[in-house]
Amino acid sequence: MGRVDGKVALVTGAGSGLGRADALLLAREGARVVVTDINEEAGRQVARECGGVFVRHDVSSETDWQRAINMAGEQYGRLDVLVNNAGIVIPADIETTTLEQYRLVNAIHAEGTFLGCKYAVEAMKAHGGAIINIASITALRGSPQVLAYAAAKGAIRSLGQSVAAHCVEKGYPIRCNTVFPGVMATPLVVAVVGENYPGAGHPDDVANMVLFLASDESRFVNGAEFVVDNGASMRLSA
Repeated sequence: MGRVDGKVALVTGAGSGLGRADALLLAREGARVVVTDINEEAGRQVARECGGVFVRHDVSSETDWQRAINMAGEQYGRLDVLVNNAGIVIPADIETTTLEQYRLVNAIHAEGTFLGCKYAVEAMKAHGGAIINIASITALRGSPQVLAYAAAKGAIRSLGQSVAAHCVEKGYPIRCNTVFPGVMATPLVVAVVGENYPGAGHPDDVANMVLFLASDESRFVNGAEFVVDNGASMRLSA
């Protein structure tokens, strides 16, 4: 217990799935959590469960990002951890994906993560912190069935490396790492692949990695990539 005692963490898309698991585990380990989500009812419920505060947050909105980061400062005095988790999936391949769908998915994933990193760096650069970006194994191997999602997660991969390198060059005590989950039993995944997907992981499997990266145990881990998929991506390459 207490692996992130005293840290202030902001978790996007924390109303359900991976974000909910992240928020609850961080709170159990001592963090004060700012829960953000576009779903107010779900987000407020998670905030109650983890003893944190809720901010309605469209991650594609720069104004919403400024408000969420400011809330962490106003409520808790600082921001130490950002988990860029919020996302959507639109099942469609290269022939059926519309430009509007592609832009929407990228606005939430790629642009939302960009905005989160941008404002987190500003909030953390004086005292340090950890940025944890949630990508997907689709960023590593592609996925014809969810083309826009895979492309956006690929953008998050290179963004995280660039943010980490920037912070090192500037001498900011900020670490930025990326997690690549495989198929997890979350409401978002169930909506796409169904309830009985074989070999699906549990949201806590990802949350445990997030906790490590948020904690001081990973103080020398920066610009790194962590695949959490029980070897699924290796089996695909066999």
